[in-house]
Amino acid sequence: MTRLPRFRFRAPATVAEAALWLAESPGDAMIVAGGTDLVPNMKRGQQTPKTVIGLRHIASLSAIRHNGGLTIGATATLTSLVRDERLRERCTGLWQAAIQVATPHLRNMGTIGGNLCLDTRCTYYDQTEEWRRAIGYCMKKDGKTCWVATSSPRCLAVSSTDTAPVLQSLGASVRLVSAAGERSVTLLDLYANDGMHYLTRRPDEILTEIHIPDQSGWKSTYWKLRRRGSFDFPVAAVAAAIRQDRDGVVDDVRIVLGAVASRPMASAKAEGILRGQRLTDETIAAAADAAYEIAKPMDNTDFELVWRKKMIRALATNALHELRGDDLRHERLKIAKQVI
Repeated sequence: MTRLPRFRFRAPATVAEAALWLAESPGDAMIVAGGTDLVPNMKRGQQTPKTVIGLRHIASLSAIRHNGGLTIGATATLTSLVRDERLRERCTGLWQAAIQVATPHLRNMGTIGGNLCLDTRCTYYDQTEEWRRAIGYCMKKDGKTCWVATSSPRCLAVSSTDTAPVLQSLGASVRLVSAAGERSVTLLDLYANDGMHYLTRRPDEILTEIHIPDQSGWKSTYWKLRRRGSFDFPVAAVAAAIRQDRDGVVDDVRIVLGAVASRPMASAKAEGILRGQRLTDETIAAAADAAYEIAKPMDNTDFELVWRKKMIRALATNALHELRGDDLRHERLKIAKQVI
């Protein structure tokens, strides 16, 4: 049985109090909300904070506010997102992503902020301490070599968050608060393509809320590949959001890939192919090919990397056909292994 190491736990009543405590020792303290990511990592020795600051008692951080756009507190559970019918209607892709995270039990605990800050994953990293010690550890924790590509100068652990690609496609931003002040950062700028330093959030900052602009006229969707129909992290994913005029011509579009790099990857080429065009079979195929081109999965998670890359084309095709209004329920059930 793996056990948690010793640590000090602090439960602030306000964001300001949490920020002050975090500022005392940002290098040795970490934030926890649901704990579905941090607690297993601490048991395996992957993350070893001396102080853990819990956000559960800050009631304002769990609110979901419909205010033209949508503002979601960082500790809102994934279950609360799934149960919000207005969110399901206006931000369908986000709802689809939330309901495909893990199991109902974990969604009851897991939070939207935690999913955005989810640690990057890798076959050589997500192991017990004894297993990692046997191979001399890896670059991400205690070692010097990225075992995925031994000549790589950076860690290649993969981004496995479901909600980040969708929120990026929706043009969302997050609010980061520290004892020194606060700032707003777009989802595009929140991530870096580095398995170790995958967040641009500073160690002394707390992600407190997510803001999604008004989605009037937009449609969105999320398609995810995983081995099992529940619990598993994505090994390839596509989020797409589109806005069309009255004639069906694409006015604006965003296509973001998940789980094929250390950060969500937007396909500018695919978006450019679709803008000013109708969603014909030909334009959809061309956009899916463009998305396939930028997918660079590595051999550090489930399934063969070549097949995962090919599946990006299939997922992008399905996403765009669904946004066009095609009935993809049978195909979605086959891939997602659950009714969505």
